[in-house]
Amino acid sequence: MAILKPFKGILYNSQKVKGDDVMCPPYDIISDDLREELYKKSPFNIVRIDYGKNSDAFDKYEKAKSLLYKWLEEGILIQDNKPCFYGYEVNYRYKNKTKILKGLIALVKIQELGNGIYPHEQTYSKPKTDRLNLMRACMANTSLIFAIYRSKEMITSKILGELKNPYINAKDLDGNVHSIYKISDELNINNIIEEFKNKPLFIADGHHRYEVAQEFKNEMDNLHPNTHDAPWNYVLMFLSNIEDNGYQILPTHRLLSTPSSVKDLLLSNSHFIVKPIDGNISDIEQLVENEGPFSFGVYLKDKKWYLLKYTGPSLEHLPEELRNLDVSVLEEAILKRFFPQREICYDIDINNGMKLINENKCDAIFVLRSTKVEDIEKVALKGLRMPPKSTYFYPKLLTGMVINSLKK
Repeated sequence: MAILKPFKGILYNSQKVKGDDVMCPPYDIISDDLREELYKKSPFNIVRIDYGKNSDAFDKYEKAKSLLYKWLEEGILIQDNKPCFYGYEVNYRYKNKTKILKGLIALVKIQELGNGIYPHEQTYSKPKTDRLNLMRACMANTSLIFAIYRSKEMITSKILGELKNPYINAKDLDGNVHSIYKISDELNINNIIEEFKNKPLFIADGHHRYEVAQEFKNEMDNLHPNTHDAPWNYVLMFLSNIEDNGYQILPTHRLLSTPSSVKDLLLSNSHFIVKPIDGNISDIEQLVENEGPFSFGVYLKDKKWYLLKYTGPSLEHLPEELRNLDVSVLEEAILKRFFPQREICYDIDINNGMKLINENKCDAIFVLRSTKVEDIEKVALKGLRMPPKSTYFYPKLLTGMVINSLKK
């Protein structure tokens, strides 16, 4: 189902820069303060291209374009002289456990969603406009789409496991070490291409970027007809085998702001069982996980935690693959139904959510269980989409490890 292609990647020159100084997190988790920190780290930090600051003096997309080609001219960035695949490895810690995420960086032929490549979440239009403007200006994929696939044969997984001598390393903000390896052996390249021919891909992180790549492809096809193998027919992806169990799917919790009294409504409603949680809570996520389906942790302005269990009617208006998901129950049966006047923010950091509530900036945080990868597969293969921010794949991939040119 997936058509892969090696490519001449653009990489930082490891003789001129240090990976720690020039890589950055994905644009959609960079705050204004963090962007300032990244700017100060290095005049060559990729954030200046991928998520640059606007100014009255210049257009940030034109500035990104000029920096990309200036750094190529100066040898800060260099392009490989032969097509490769790239191995990407992250050595990371999560809850005091050490894990390794391995994956393949490749060009993947753009297809209509649902035809070999499957989304699982709804998207917003604003981030797509920004990404499209950047792609038009730079004629490049500057950041990675994170996709997962399932292969029990593990051909690519074995190739990745044998890679040695990384080209460049970089630490992320959590201290995790990211490494890039080149795969140029022709036999390995052909074996990888062959393995993916019957494998569906599921977009884990980067739905906006994929939809933007589709839109950009359509624009370029209209300008340049009959160019079926042109660079814009492919998009840059990181592909991780579900069977490797290298990543974590974390829940994205919901912060609610509403004029309604959250506590009164929850305590008085027959659709919920609400129990105060006594004592200190060391791990509210684990407590909610242990409670099972339709259970949520709720922190309110009285500075207390509650365990909320939804016992109301089934969401019969939703397809079966969606109606039994905690994120759907929270979205449809609780937030939309009982808080019609609401604002929702998303955060994986529970302590940050509690801080905002204690400062009267929000009214409640709803803590969810993690979405299971099997549910992602079921929903995606049915052509359905979960609510926005249903998953948070960790660790986040760094931007700048490999760039793909879309120039002919």
